Amino acid sequence: MRKIVGENVARIRRDKGLTQEQLEARSGFSQQYLSGLERGRRNPTIITLYELSLVLGVACDELVRPQR
Repeated sequence: MRKIVGENVARIRRDKGLTQEQLEARSGFSQQYLSGLERGRRNPTIITLYELSLVLGVACDELVRPQR
C-alpha cells in the first residue's frame, strides 16, 4: 500500500507541475517526508492522505487506488 500511495502522490504532483519543494510549501509536510512517502518508505495516516488530497486537488481515493 505504501508503494501505491507513493507512486500516486509522485504522479499527481508531477501532473500538477509541482516540485517536492513546492508541495512542501503548500502542504506543510517537509520535503524529506514527501520524498520518503513517494519512495514508499513512509506510512501516511488517513489525516495525511486527506491533507495531501486537498492540496493536490484530488479525491482521497485517488491516492490509494492502484493504477492499471
